[in-house]
Amino acid sequence: MIRDLLVQGVQMALVLILAPLLTGFVRKVKARLLRRQGASVVQPYRDLLRLLRKEAVVAENASWLFRTAPYLIFAATWVAAALVPTFATGLKFSWTADLIAIIALLASARFFLALAGMDIGTSFGGIGSSREVMIASLAEPAMIMIVFVLALVAGATQLSTIAEFMLSPEVGLRVSLGLALIALIIVAIAENGRIPVDNPATHLELTMVHEAMVLEYSGRHLAMIEFAAALKLLLYASLIACVFVPWGLAPAGAGIAALALGLVAYVAKLAGIGFLLAIFETSIAKMRVFRVPEFLGGALMLGLLGTLLLFVSRSL
Repeated sequence: MIRDLLVQGVQMALVLILAPLLTGFVRKVKARLLRRQGASVVQPYRDLLRLLRKEAVVAENASWLFRTAPYLIFAATWVAAALVPTFATGLKFSWTADLIAIIALLASARFFLALAGMDIGTSFGGIGSSREVMIASLAEPAMIMIVFVLALVAGATQLSTIAEFMLSPEVGLRVSLGLALIALIIVAIAENGRIPVDNPATHLELTMVHEAMVLEYSGRHLAMIEFAAALKLLLYASLIACVFVPWGLAPAGAGIAALALGLVAYVAKLAGIGFLLAIFETSIAKMRVFRVPEFLGGALMLGLLGTLLLFVSRSL
């Protein structure tokens, strides 16, 4: 009992520790690919500590929602990220690690972020919130179709069950899973505001989405939102690693050696995903905002096609 709680606590602390590191690693690799020195991989930790030490400046017409939204966004994102199996399956709270529950937590965090962006009444906040909701209206249905594909293949929406099934020889090569993987990558890029949907390194008023909603935040409030953004990137990377690259995950009740091996494998998978993301972002340009629905519509169609293929193959 105590051991299970400790392992679960390690996972919850692990996502907090590795989230800024993954962001810093992606920035470092992008800088090196562009032949620049770049900041250290631990720079996101320094930025968060600097923001936490600063005083939060709040507008006079800000409501209670504007003040509490950063903490709600951080809490919802942290819980969702901690539910995804990272180095082991069958943890203490693994029964709550359901894909639908994770989508609901992320949707609630996005809801509060969009409301906070409109709370002050600035034009940039309204533009960012409207674009965020537009992206969500296409990303969430695509995620639901991905869940349908995984549920039809594994027979469950619980992540530990899906990961264990993916490790079994029953999976084989399935076109539907390949389509679901591509769709999940597209949704992850859009949800995290990465290139080509958004550029997290710029503050161009006509193109920014996430940054437009948080322009009025400062101090500890901005630190919570930036930390939540790093956790969200880690969440999608962990989801891809858990579902489609589950090798190395320690089974339920495994010993210390298996847990340590799972931790090493998880860090290696995160490094690989971060490296591929950096290569992708440096090799493609940002698209126009009005092309984003077409980009996400492709993910929705891929998820729908994967679901239809499974239904057709089962009926034959």
